[in-house]
Amino acid sequence: MPLGEVGLALVLLAAILTPPVPSYYRDPRAPEPNVPRRVGVTALIVRDHAFLVERRVDDAHEWAFIGGTLEQDEQLLDALHREVHEELGFEIERASLLGLFSDPTRIVQYPDGTVCRILSVAFRVIPRGHSAPIPSSESAGMEFVSREELARRPFWPAQHPIREAVLREPREIVVQ
Repeated sequence: MPLGEVGLALVLLAAILTPPVPSYYRDPRAPEPNVPRRVGVTALIVRDHAFLVERRVDDAHEWAFIGGTLEQDEQLLDALHREVHEELGFEIERASLLGLFSDPTRIVQYPDGTVCRILSVAFRVIPRGHSAPIPSSESAGMEFVSREELARRPFWPAQHPIREAVLREPREIVVQ
């Protein structure tokens, strides 16, 4: 989704003011987790054979799929619906399980000092309607990209195994 000059200025300001949230995958330099593992949801949205990715405000050099952490006492599908609505303005027509990603080397380091391993439950999501996404303040931009472009984009490290699974086009649920 292209940005005008004002939109680009706001994205750059948000990127400057937003502390980075580094993630790690199979990286020996990853910090040691200091809290229990967290569970999150990831939404893989495909339209016309193109994948929706967002450039993260907390790391404007990397791209990611839509998603986030489950809140206290929240069910998986409720979290998926909430994240897709908050980050895109979409309602979900249908969701199916893509896979479970629990590699213990997937680590996220938050600005408050929290460091945790993550378990991601990834879903293929079909949004209701065909409207354009409405990016939230967490996004520095969104695009639908081809499979080839998805493979080339610099991706948030914790989502590398999800992207790799998507690129393999699994016919069965992925469990890693």
